[in-house]
Amino acid sequence: MFKGAIVAIVTPFKKGKVDEKALRRLVEDQIAGGTKAISPCGTTGEASTLSHEEHDRVIEVVIDQVKKRVPVIAGTGSNSTAEAIRLTKHAWKAGADAALIVCPYYNRPTQEGLYLHYKAIAEEVPIPIIVYNIQGRTGVNMLPETLARLAELRNVVGVKEASGSIKQMSDIIRICGPNFDVLSGDDGFTLPLLSIGGKGVVSVISNVAPADMALMVDAFLAGDLKKAQDLHHKMSPLIDALFIETNPVPVKAALAMMGKIQYELRLPLCKLTEKSEAVLRNAMKNYGLLK
Repeated sequence: MFKGAIVAIVTPFKKGKVDEKALRRLVEDQIAGGTKAISPCGTTGEASTLSHEEHDRVIEVVIDQVKKRVPVIAGTGSNSTAEAIRLTKHAWKAGADAALIVCPYYNRPTQEGLYLHYKAIAEEVPIPIIVYNIQGRTGVNMLPETLARLAELRNVVGVKEASGSIKQMSDIIRICGPNFDVLSGDDGFTLPLLSIGGKGVVSVISNVAPADMALMVDAFLAGDLKKAQDLHHKMSPLIDALFIETNPVPVKAALAMMGKIQYELRLPLCKLTEKSEAVLRNAMKNYGLLK
C-alpha cells in the first residue's frame, strides 16, 4: 500500500509557536522533490512536545497543504491506548490516508499488551495503520511474531522498522508476507532493507535532500542497483551528520542553515553544541546544500 521515500517531516516553530507558513513551504519542497508521502507528528516532528491542540493542527495543516497529491501518514501514537485512539480518530476524520503509531513508550508492555493496544485502535478506527517499532525510544521491541498477528487485522498494513536489526527485518518480511509493507526507520538501512524485500523508508534526510532519497528508492525498485548504490554512498556521510546528536536537533539545525525554518526546539531538546554544529555544517557544504 505504501512504498518509496516518505518524509518524517519536522514541525517548525517560531517564537515558541508552530510556524504554519514554514510547514506549508516544507510540504511543497517535499512534493517538488519527489517524496512519495508525508508523515507529520512523529519523532522528527517533535510530537512528544506538542499539545493535543497543536498535534491535531499540524496534521490538519499538512493534509490541507498536500491536497491529496501524495498520501499523508499521520503520527498518532501514545503510551495511552485511549489517547492513541483519540489522536487516530482525529487524523482519520481530518482526511489522513494512514496512521503511523509508535509502540507504547515507558509502560513497557508485554507482546500481548502490544498486540491488544494495536488491536483496540484498529477496531475503533478504520484508517490503515503502520506500526512504528523503535525500541531505543520506547523501551520495548515488537517481535516479528507479534507483527504477524497484527498483520491478520484488516487495517494493519505495515511497519516502520527501526530495530537496527536486518535479521529482524528479514524475519518480518518472511513471516508477514509480501502484502505487508516493511519500511525502514533508519535512513542508513534503507538500501539493505530494499534488497531483502522492504518497500521504502520513513526518512529524516528527506527533510534536507528529498530528491536523492526518492531517487535512490525509485532506482532500486526500477532495477537500477548501481544508481541506488551510488546515491546510498553519497548520502551516508550526511546521514551520519544528521544523527550526530538526538534527532531532530541536527535536521532542524540543517534546515535553519538552509534558511527554511527558524532554529527552534522545545525543551528538553536543545541546540547542537558548537562542535556538532561545525561537523554538520561541513557535511552540508560537502553535500552541496550550503556554500
